Amino acid sequence: MAAETEHPDRKAQKLIEEADSDSRTRVYSGAMAWIVSAVLVGFALFQIWANLTGTLGAIKLRTAHIMLLLPLAFLLYPTYKKECRRRSLPPVWDILLCAAAVYCFAYILRRYDALAKTGRLNDTDVRVGIVCLLLCFEAARRTSGNLAVIALVFLSYFALWGRWVPGAFGTAAFTLKRVIKSLVWDTIGILGTGSGVSATYIFIFVLFGSFLKYSGFSQFINDISLTLVGRTPGGPAKVSVIASALMGMINGSAIANVATTGTITIPLMKKTGYKKEFAGAVEAVASTGGQFTPPIMGAVGFVMAEFMSVSYTKVMLAAAIPAFLYYLGLLWSVHLEAKRLGLSGLAPENIPRAAEVLKARGHLLLPLILLLGMMFAGYTPLYAAILAIFLTVPVSWLRRETRMTPRILLDAVLEGARGAIGVGVSCVIIGVIIGSVNMTSLGVNFGNLILKVVGEGQLFLGGLMVMVMSIILGMGVPGVAAYVIVYAVAVPVLRGVGATEMAANMFCLIYACLSNITPPVAMSSYVASGIADSDMTKTSLIAIKLGIAGFIVPFFFLDNPVLLYGSTEGVGAGATAYAFVTACAGVLALATALSGLPTEKAPGRVTALRLATRALLAAAGILFIKPGLVTDLAALILIGAEILFSRLTLRGAGTV
Repeated sequence: MAAETEHPDRKAQKLIEEADSDSRTRVYSGAMAWIVSAVLVGFALFQIWANLTGTLGAIKLRTAHIMLLLPLAFLLYPTYKKECRRRSLPPVWDILLCAAAVYCFAYILRRYDALAKTGRLNDTDVRVGIVCLLLCFEAARRTSGNLAVIALVFLSYFALWGRWVPGAFGTAAFTLKRVIKSLVWDTIGILGTGSGVSATYIFIFVLFGSFLKYSGFSQFINDISLTLVGRTPGGPAKVSVIASALMGMINGSAIANVATTGTITIPLMKKTGYKKEFAGAVEAVASTGGQFTPPIMGAVGFVMAEFMSVSYTKVMLAAAIPAFLYYLGLLWSVHLEAKRLGLSGLAPENIPRAAEVLKARGHLLLPLILLLGMMFAGYTPLYAAILAIFLTVPVSWLRRETRMTPRILLDAVLEGARGAIGVGVSCVIIGVIIGSVNMTSLGVNFGNLILKVVGEGQLFLGGLMVMVMSIILGMGVPGVAAYVIVYAVAVPVLRGVGATEMAANMFCLIYACLSNITPPVAMSSYVASGIADSDMTKTSLIAIKLGIAGFIVPFFFLDNPVLLYGSTEGVGAGATAYAFVTACAGVLALATALSGLPTEKAPGRVTALRLATRALLAAAGILFIKPGLVTDLAALILIGAEILFSRLTLRGAGTV
């Protein structure tokens, strides 16, 4: 009974702490609380200043970022899971770890320029490098858990046992100095791309999301979603889909999004009449998709643009159609389930008027409009995001109910800085993985092995292997970190079998994100099932069914990237529009095959489909999704044959 009467917010917090070590933080009291808050505010101000002015070089910015990041991780994250987190002072060992982190990375700041000229490490450089690696692993153990273990496996392969592996996967016998130089002092290790994106895009956009949240933007999203779909059959579930998608693309954490929006949407769905497993699955799928949904894509899009050396606008446009198809399939499945259960929408008195919502909170859209407008105008995403942060505060003052007071402003800064720590440490430790892969040529060797197994040009077989790899590597890892890991290992494989660069990156990103709803780990499904009091396995399986478009569509843009708008030279808007329309039809057919179909005998209801009908609809759906006139005609023939057969069967039975 205790679990049933527990407040949903407290229950969600417990669940997310069990599933995600990134959410288990200490709560200080007294003077220490003020000290930690001051450091967090200083961290945020430093990041804004450094990214706005650009006076620091890339390496110095990354080093200073880690020098602030690691001490905060040691102060805020407990040493072990059951440690008492309410305390007035940190343990002595954490104070020592903080001091060691500041000293070692300050040493790198002072020494790096001289070392860059000579390229030779002395004994002190090696010792400092060893301590830096140990500090990064300890911080990652506390904040990321599984990711630290993965990084340790890659490091041990690079430094220890790789030399004993026979065949193509064997490595040279690297010396300790070579390992430390590569992983600490070069730009392929902890000072590489991972820490670079953490010090720039991730921190700024996490902070921006926090400002939007505290300005009342979350309530605006919920209210506007109610006005759009609240009155339709199964309205609460559709509200959950739209609200979770919008919030998920801003905060970039599917698990955190389930815990925040799910405490409201899941009980409301259950109260409306949805089964608890279905309610939990809807929230898990909706929150997961936000990580690859434009315009913000949970900051992953900016990382992808950086890796491919293209504008973010190009990445955003390429992601638009796959994200739309993902949510179209989810919304249609929710609608069919509502029809099957005979559910109605919310009562009109529970639906706010659109005009009133826009009048009360519509001004909160201005920072997002500024952000998108500046990016389309050619300004850098960082510059646009920082100005959007500054604009959020005065915009909130336009209405009394959204006004950000100094206390609210401080809370926004603290939550934003705190929220960037776990993801930031993950990105730093990913440098160990990337450095190990690069130094040992593991990615190239793995790609060559797959090429030998599947053969050149075998996109679907290569994609199948990469899909499994991406889901495994993405399990229990934040969206940005999951993509960075997969990028280092899996993208070269897809490029080797003939995929375009954009298609390969988008493919790996989507499947790394979908690991949140894929058993056996399925972190998003775990948290959602806990809130819904449902069976996790059933919730995860339903989530896979609801998110089926996300598992299928990427295979088709591997072969023909026409569904990735603007990613392929020579493909016009007309061809993309045609492929988009037929893909929409395919997603709807596929979702119908898995859910059911409205019948003439029982208007407003959904009946279970015959196995043959399900098979024909599923086949037609897949043919529609695959771009091409021949496959579209084949899909139409299948659907026409099924309609004709069904009518003849009904006439023969005397029911028509």
